[in-house]
Amino acid sequence: MRRRSLALVAGALVATVACAPAAPRAAAAPQVAGALDGAVVPQAASVTVEAANPVRLRIPSIGVSTKVIPLKLDKAGRLIAPEPFDRVGWHEGGPEPGERGVAVIAGHVDSRTGPAVFFRLRDLRKGARVHVDRADGSTVTFTVSRLARYPKDRVPDEVYNSGEGAQLRLITCGGTFDRARRSYRDNVVVFAR
Repeated sequence: MRRRSLALVAGALVATVACAPAAPRAAAAPQVAGALDGAVVPQAASVTVEAANPVRLRIPSIGVSTKVIPLKLDKAGRLIAPEPFDRVGWHEGGPEPGERGVAVIAGHVDSRTGPAVFFRLRDLRKGARVHVDRADGSTVTFTVSRLARYPKDRVPDEVYNSGEGAQLRLITCGGTFDRARRSYRDNVVVFAR
């Protein structure tokens, strides 16, 4: 485990991981690219917590077991989507799974060659278990509380800032595919505690 000071900022990031970028929501907010299109990622007050990076995500009810890679921002301030379509990425600028706050893990729904790691994410049901194995050998288990779908340009703040304690959001693309933009119109968001 390592000690980590979280600076959860009062500002916001427009998050867009694993899908094509959306138009910026506000001039002041930096753009972020991929599955979190148009979503605002709030940042909170500074807290020191024992933490460990996520290394594997397991969701037995939909057959997911995959490596978790850290996602960084590019020079334009956009979250870089996971390169392999069979892996997920954790937004390393936010809380680690198990820390107080909302940890975000994003992945692709499909690729040009077929289904990707989060293809069955939309099949998750309330009560399903989500296990995150961490670098220190520990595992934190979350329980799915709900699933939602939002247009990419109208993802509510509750996705990134709702309730107390450790929370997890799993995010991918969904809805209809916009062939002109080569992107799905919506985001599928799983809420877990």
